[in-house]
Amino acid sequence: SMASPALLMRVVASAYSVAEKAAKIVRNVMSAGDLGIVEKAGPNDLQTKADRLVQMSICASLARKFPKVTIIGEEELPTDDVTEDLIEDGHCEEILKKPCPAQYTGIKEEELVIWVDPLDGTKEYTEGLLDHVTVLIGIAYGGKAIAGVINQPYYNYEAGANAVLGRTIWGVLGMGAFGFQLTEAPAGKHIVITTRSHSSALVNECITALNPDAVIRVGGAGNKIIQLIEGKASAYVFASPGCKKWDTCAPEAILHAVGGKITDIRGNPFQYNKEVKHMNSAGVLATLRNYDYYASRIPNTVKESLVP
Repeated sequence: SMASPALLMRVVASAYSVAEKAAKIVRNVMSAGDLGIVEKAGPNDLQTKADRLVQMSICASLARKFPKVTIIGEEELPTDDVTEDLIEDGHCEEILKKPCPAQYTGIKEEELVIWVDPLDGTKEYTEGLLDHVTVLIGIAYGGKAIAGVINQPYYNYEAGANAVLGRTIWGVLGMGAFGFQLTEAPAGKHIVITTRSHSSALVNECITALNPDAVIRVGGAGNKIIQLIEGKASAYVFASPGCKKWDTCAPEAILHAVGGKITDIRGNPFQYNKEVKHMNSAGVLATLRNYDYYASRIPNTVKESLVP
């Protein structure tokens, strides 16, 4: 008989279904019309009813199946009983059928940390820029992002009434990433993607130093990594604190699974063990290819003003 699937594959298969459920919640809150917006630290730091419901759904659903896994979500929420309609018990069969990479077959529940951004691109969500929005579930082991699920609830939303809305991208280190068409940015073109609502003198100084052919300003870390793996941008550059571990964990796993690279602006890898501080204080530099080209052009003045 077949051995039962390794824990990691069971977690990823569940996270896939949990992310699809999350996408439905995101779409339902939007179509119901009452977003329930709360300002957290200011007008660029918002929380909606969707952020709250999705986080409860993701965390409660995964905690029920994997009680010893550490789950860290973006939102500070009361740990009240979550209503049953928010629980997703399913899993993706196709993922369970794939063999787990050998280096991860012995993982135990208590060794995993799951970083959850229930709605990445909240500000854009409230402004109707729906293609910027993602749901992020990142899975870390030994402080490293090893698997991730990114759902885009509104993928295809401008493709007409009959289009299938939403998609789920997933990946595991040593296995690859699935649910999209891997594409490299045009050779010799330097297209930099960066923040839309968190710009600063430092952010702009860093981009200018790269002498890009084009600059794309969009919301959401998940969205920016998708632009890299689909060849719309060649580098994601954010010379500022503000990004958090739940923004980068799932995208990092998917990017690394297809041979890309993400670090802070100084070239340090991110750590995802449960004790780590949540803020990525030294910014973000990510590419699918040619990481060294961009890393070598980050000015020292920028690096010195960002302390990890």
